[in-house]
Amino acid sequence: MERIVECVPNFSEGRNEGIIKEITDTIEAVAGVKLLDVDPGADTNRTVVTMVGS
Repeated sequence: MERIVECVPNFSEGRNEGIIKEITDTIEAVAGVKLLDVDPGADTNRTVVTMVGS
């Protein structure tokens, strides 16, 4: 069975779509990593990203 790791970091940016896109583009460029969810929060100015990798 292949082992995977789930990572759910919070980034201190929830309003600037350009910065959020830079973050997610960088994650998606990593071989073996799959971006599952992006949840930006303007009220808290935080973005939660869920990714998995093997």
